[in-house]
Amino acid sequence: MGRFKNKSKPLQALIAALFAVLLACTPAIAMADMVGIDVSGWQASNVTCTASYDFAVVKVSQGVGFENGSWRTQARCVTDRGKSLGLYHYAGGNNAASEADYFVGRARDYIGRAVLVLDWESYQNAQWGNSDWVRRFVQRVHTLTGVWPMVYVQASALGQIPGDVRANCGLWVAQYASNAPTGYQSRPWNYAVYGEAMRQYTSNGWISGYNGPLDLNYFRGDAGQWQAYANPAGAAKPATPPQTEKPPTQTIDLGPRHRHDPWRLRQRPAAARRARRELRQGHGDRQPAPRRCRDRSAAAGRAGQHDPRGRPLW
Repeated sequence: MGRFKNKSKPLQALIAALFAVLLACTPAIAMADMVGIDVSGWQASNVTCTASYDFAVVKVSQGVGFENGSWRTQARCVTDRGKSLGLYHYAGGNNAASEADYFVGRARDYIGRAVLVLDWESYQNAQWGNSDWVRRFVQRVHTLTGVWPMVYVQASALGQIPGDVRANCGLWVAQYASNAPTGYQSRPWNYAVYGEAMRQYTSNGWISGYNGPLDLNYFRGDAGQWQAYANPAGAAKPATPPQTEKPPTQTIDLGPRHRHDPWRLRQRPAAARRARRELRQGHGDRQPAPRRCRDRSAAAGRAGQHDPRGRPLW
């Protein structure tokens, strides 16, 4: 017995060492996700210079006639700080290839360095519900850049994203358990249930470095995996697409309350007229103060949740 006992000591030590290594690795695996924000012209131009995040996704354009006047400053702050950058285009429902050209033409200096994103929502999007529009947009971006963009969509509209698009493009899903004030969450409600690469879980996020509510997100990976979306296997190719004609009217940049608040908003007719007047005066990134109305989404009611993207704007 004594001999066998002595011989087992090295084995016991080896098992203990392996167990300790596993324990040490577990927190690293759990903390691999990155946390971040998404911003537009509705946030200060220096928001990405001061806020705390691992990544930031910046709105570049909308339709074929609107460009966020702050996006270059916001994007530069991200890269200057050594953080991970994403750039997004809000679908306006014009010709899909023209919108892709418009987006890539502005973001081309960051091709291969930033994750590209299509923001697919209902408001001010004449093609909402048209899955083929999504397909044609991402294919055009891929043709121009060699990169498949991510697709942002509310959880209740995932059925609008075709299977071939899902096979090529990462999903960024928006769904909120509530819109109570919160900081970064490591495991928000319904974490990873859609197989998403990214998740937006609040528009009422409060973090250090910025005095105001922000959209908060997680990315299921590290900086290296983020870069793989930005430049898969070094395939990214900066391109200058053909010039698109300027449309007769511009769209209004969607503020964070319009884009993400689970309590949908209603504009009075006078406010809408004021918005059009501001556009004529060259203030395309403004929006009149809206009036709140309750979420009447049947899906949200059944699930006991606030889905931030599923209701029309009356």
